[in-house]
Amino acid sequence: MPLFQHSISTDIFNHFPGYLRGVVVAAGLKNGPSPAALTALLRAAEADVRSRLSLDTLIEDAHIRPWREAFRSFGAKPAEFRPSIEALARRALRGDALPSINTLVDIGNLVSLHHLLPVGGHSIEGLQADMLLQLASGEENFTPFGSEQLEHPLPGEVIFAEGSTVLTRRWTWRQANHTLTLPETRALEINVDGLPPMGPAEIEAACLESMRLVEQFCGGRARYEILSEQNPRILLDV
Repeated sequence: MPLFQHSISTDIFNHFPGYLRGVVVAAGLKNGPSPAALTALLRAAEADVRSRLSLDTLIEDAHIRPWREAFRSFGAKPAEFRPSIEALARRALRGDALPSINTLVDIGNLVSLHHLLPVGGHSIEGLQADMLLQLASGEENFTPFGSEQLEHPLPGEVIFAEGSTVLTRRWTWRQANHTLTLPETRALEINVDGLPPMGPAEIEAACLESMRLVEQFCGGRARYEILSEQNPRILLDV
């Protein structure tokens, strides 16, 4: 498999000082339906969210508020385009059991709920170009999950892209078909995003838990790095 890199553009750090992204890279995996032990952990994480938060106060939580402010800053109304962690927490608070998708996806949801941080995974087996978190020009192409309709991001929108192909619109809002984590996925990268007041300790804890769960339930090998203004890129190898 060709070796690509995952990086963050300078513009992101200029617009969002203190932003951090933990990146877990894993390969040699065996994905598939989640075992009962993992599903039980996911249910426990949902219950933990309900014990810590309420729908009435959710948007003021220190984990949620920075993402709403960030979305608003690039023109995405949070009530219309909810940051992924807010959408996930709201489902848990409503008492909705998250559907079990597959082991790797369920691990991402579990870690996201446990740490109240956006966590998203992308298959890296079919990559054709480097991955970059950047501000959109508006000319990039995006085909959302579950659709064949081509879209273009708004200029200045935060996107995660592979060349001119958008993998995730509005930072953590919606993923494309292109790098979905599927039962046959054998290699992926997992992103753990943090805006102040979240710092390296919170990001590292979520990365370490992601690695532990991936290795426990999917085997393989994994490593992580925390990307920052001082360390803005990682090679996608293990």
